[in-house]
Amino acid sequence: MKFTLLFCSALLVGFSSLHSADRKLVMIAGPVSHPPLMHEFRAGSMLLEKRLQGVPHLKTVLVTNGWPTKIVAGKRVDDNAVFEGADAIFIYADGGPNHLAVRPERLALLRGLMQRGVSLGCAHYAVEVTPERGGAEWKEWIGGHYENAFSCNPIWEAEFQTLPVHPLTRGVKPFKTKDEWYFNLRFREGKAGVKDILVAPPSDAVRDGPYVYPAGPYPHIQAAKGRAETMMWAVERPDGGRGFGFTGGHFHLNWQNDDQRRLILNALVWLAKLEVPAGGVDSAPVTDEEARQNLDEKKQSAPRSAPSPAKT
Repeated sequence: MKFTLLFCSALLVGFSSLHSADRKLVMIAGPVSHPPLMHEFRAGSMLLEKRLQGVPHLKTVLVTNGWPTKIVAGKRVDDNAVFEGADAIFIYADGGPNHLAVRPERLALLRGLMQRGVSLGCAHYAVEVTPERGGAEWKEWIGGHYENAFSCNPIWEAEFQTLPVHPLTRGVKPFKTKDEWYFNLRFREGKAGVKDILVAPPSDAVRDGPYVYPAGPYPHIQAAKGRAETMMWAVERPDGGRGFGFTGGHFHLNWQNDDQRRLILNALVWLAKLEVPAGGVDSAPVTDEEARQNLDEKKQSAPRSAPSPAKT
């Protein structure tokens, strides 16, 4: 009888452990960047993480101010312990040739994680790498990337009138926000395996520029007038990992848009390989007061192009 009770208890404990196993999502928010209410990577990530707290079996770890580091013998070195046991990584940070993830040793670390099926998502500037430093990896791991002078970055109001059937879009209604919506991304050959999530046609005036940098216009962008463009996409990799790219996220107050916010929350849950609820991730509205919490200290004033709170 005692043996039977112990055996049953062991089974129950084992079942409970399997059932309640957490998925670990590491969120990396980049250092201070841009004028106030733009590139508020820390504050934006904190808003998102707060709304992920109620997702069953999801454990989030938020790293702010860039790649995790520590001091060893008086020197600052990478502290990669945070990635142990990670199921997914989300990067919301500046990019380009100085992207925080494209140092050779960091790319090597990510390559090992990706080969084990860890997922990777990138938002806004973090989708930009160079062809020589991260380009091949970003196409493999998330499906594509922003490429300077090939892609463009105007500030415009994109209206997403239709959404595909996909876990990322559950509970999300068509919406529009004014943002620095990048487009004409450098995708995999033939866009193989890339699922479009947010698609909209820029107006002729948007294609004619100016872009944020370089100002443009670029003839190849103008030549594609009338064509719809992809601003968010998702991939499922052969190694079992998932990936997505989201080109919005420049203006902090756009996190007050209920549909844009739920879309990214859904994407983070999906990235961690958890089931996205039928109605999407439950996401409390972001009040004006909350939107202005945890902002980085910045000296410059926000330009007039910054939008008003984008509420639905």
